[in-house]
Amino acid sequence: MEIKKPAVAGTLESSDCMVTIEPGEGKVDFSLDSVVIHQFGDQIRKVALETLDNLHVDNIKISIVDKGALDCTIRARVEGAVYRAVGQLDNLPWEKEIR
Repeated sequence: MEIKKPAVAGTLESSDCMVTIEPGEGKVDFSLDSVVIHQFGDQIRKVALETLDNLHVDNIKISIVDKGALDCTIRARVEGAVYRAVGQLDNLPWEKEIR
């Protein structure tokens, strides 16, 4: 997927994270600010990068501000931000799950 515009998903509430993405400069530029960075920073990075890989995104600047989010929340926020950034607002992979 090609990132077309900046996008944000998530909040700064406890147990959530805010993911901000924008078009990259030919690579994945990853930034993390977390209240639990010393305990879980490696895992947060792993989940975010795996999610980007699953979405075939390799040219992106991604910043995550984490307030203790679980892996599933991190994954959902990264996916949401990516789909917003590519302009795909219909035919989302999770639409069948919500209806």
